[in-house]
Amino acid sequence: MSYNNIITHFEGPAFIITINREVKLNALNYETLQEIKQAIVSVQENTSVRGIILTGAGTKAFAAGADISEFAEFDTEQGTRLSSEGHEVMNTIEQSNIPVIAAVNGFSLGGGCELAMACHIRIASENAKFGQPEVNLGLPPGYAGTQRLVQLLGKAKALEMLLSAEIINAEKALSCGMVSKVVPIEQLLPTCMELVNLYSTKSPSAIAMVIRCVNSHFQGTKPGFEKEISEFGRAFGTKDFKEGTSAFLEKRKPNY
Repeated sequence: MSYNNIITHFEGPAFIITINREVKLNALNYETLQEIKQAIVSVQENTSVRGIILTGAGTKAFAAGADISEFAEFDTEQGTRLSSEGHEVMNTIEQSNIPVIAAVNGFSLGGGCELAMACHIRIASENAKFGQPEVNLGLPPGYAGTQRLVQLLGKAKALEMLLSAEIINAEKALSCGMVSKVVPIEQLLPTCMELVNLYSTKSPSAIAMVIRCVNSHFQGTKPGFEKEISEFGRAFGTKDFKEGTSAFLEKRKPNY
């Protein structure tokens, strides 16, 4: 299948998806997210694929957030739809029967951080940075960041990051349990391949069952996901959102 914003290829038992928007630091516009979703779905019945590796082109960014220029003029209804469709993409990744590994090669911010958190495993390069800076734009996270960050870090640490828009480095992400391992960038994909090769020695049906069982532990958070969609959409009708996105696009500090 041919895509405009991602590159896919098979390497042994791995299916590798590369976000190919390096000049925009692999920012996630609508089309890119939908292509990632389509790529994940396309291999679910491929019995030769034992792991999916998701990464970004280049060495600077996994995905440096959503493409803000795409939604800066959205209203409440459009913002709600944007969040809902983003959640569908993240849920598709999380519910994949095949383990999805985020090979985080640089900035993983906003929607990029949410994309990494939707993956089952996160391996980071030494230059990786994580954060949810949406409050700088007058928004809450919109692709389940308020939910999955709590799942990974706990309520207190998640709130600390979400409210301050703190950006953390790879070592801090490792210490707080956000990533499983930190490696030199040249070892990032080989390390992820080692995991896929390990998974290929295990029962694929049992792995799929484990994923479903672990996901079921968090089913009680569904109202939280729905609340995030509602609040994200509502934020598009506020003056803070207009000021935050205008400031970002004009490369100045917002005046709240």
